[in-house]
Amino acid sequence: MYTAQKFSHLLGLNGFSDTMLTNHFTLYEGYVANTNKLIDLIKTKETGTPEYNELKRRYGWEWNGMRLHELYFGNLTKNVNAITENELKKIIENTWGSLENWEKDFKATGTMRGIGWVILYLDTEARTVCNAWVTEHDMGHLSSCIPLLVMDVWEHAYMTDYQLKRADYITSFMDAIDWGVVVARAQKAMV
Repeated sequence: MYTAQKFSHLLGLNGFSDTMLTNHFTLYEGYVANTNKLIDLIKTKETGTPEYNELKRRYGWEWNGMRLHELYFGNLTKNVNAITENELKKIIENTWGSLENWEKDFKATGTMRGIGWVILYLDTEARTVCNAWVTEHDMGHLSSCIPLLVMDVWEHAYMTDYQLKRADYITSFMDAIDWGVVVARAQKAMV
């Protein structure tokens, strides 16, 4: 069974009200609880039945809702830091030409109409990176790619503080990236 991680250290994060963060933490805790409930419930159903099949489908939604939020909260920090010279920065620059070009595309992906996630993925096969839009938690992920940086662009992530000004939220998000965590994810994936 899974236990919800605590992210209260993010309270006071510049650009994110405590109300918005607390509400978001509660939503995340619901994904953890529902993942655990589904694990137990699936075990009680006969395979091949409509009930079993639907529970299995729902499991991907709840699981990814749990993990994507953990990645999202995990790559935020109150301690402003920039990406330094390292393997990930080189890969970003080789893929996009410059860090600025990558950031422009990441932000533009986040401002697309719709709800979802923006994810900087590492393609471990080609050792390149790409920015992807994932609409639903359980749909649109890139096979054999590792999420390095995750930005939530569902309304609950920004509406309380920014209303319809998603671009302003994205600016605050970019200022709160913990590049140490993102780089560590890349290093772990490239082993």
